[in-house]
Amino acid sequence: MVGSPLSGPPRLDGQIALVTGAAGGIGRAVVAALAAAGARVIATDIVEAFDELPPGTVYRRCDVTSRGDTEALIDDVLGERAAIHILVLCAGTISNKPLQDSTDEEWSAIFDVNVMGVVNPVRKLYPVMVEQGYGKIVALGSIAAKIGGVASGPSYVAAKSAVHGLMKWVAKAGASKGVYANVVAPGPVETPMWANVTGRAPPSAHGSVPLGRYGAPEDIAQGILFLCSPASNWITGTVLDVNGGMLMD
Repeated sequence: MVGSPLSGPPRLDGQIALVTGAAGGIGRAVVAALAAAGARVIATDIVEAFDELPPGTVYRRCDVTSRGDTEALIDDVLGERAAIHILVLCAGTISNKPLQDSTDEEWSAIFDVNVMGVVNPVRKLYPVMVEQGYGKIVALGSIAAKIGGVASGPSYVAAKSAVHGLMKWVAKAGASKGVYANVVAPGPVETPMWANVTGRAPPSAHGSVPLGRYGAPEDIAQGILFLCSPASNWITGTVLDVNGGMLMD
């Protein structure tokens, strides 16, 4: 590739997108946003079924912590669709245990989902995107990786930091081959996962957020859509902060 194409409208017509962690709060919003922009979306998660899918979207169960499971899914999709143009990595889990209370089992569980759940799809799909000469990969990071946590513990901070670093490696390796890799790093978002870790109902407006409220899944999904689309054709290796002004970097 001589150089990246010029940036264009944020449409995804005719493109095939694979979204992991699609049953979560942010994952569902991402599926809806990509489908609305014209992509044909394959949504995947560990739940048995996924209701209220946008028209034209299909659901495939997959455990992205399993390399075999992940590679089998991608092989099946490629056999049916011949290409995957977009990979969005939303699978995640969180812990808020302090370092002194953390266990080996907790660290393994957090890294299995948040790190290997990114490594496994990327390791399989990156060379495919190189061969086809195009691909956009967007991983869900976190403000926690940049400021040392919000309500999360050290295992989550470390895992999301690993995701940020991995995407920069992929971006550098793929830049001359048509493969883009970026991260969207949300601040606190009103999802069940956030409510569970904080032990409270989904939050409302909060004084620590300059824009006056915590995020909604749609706020994050639109940032991801931008990085998946031709509108970001001169952006790779970046961490896009979507946090209501909590971090002005």
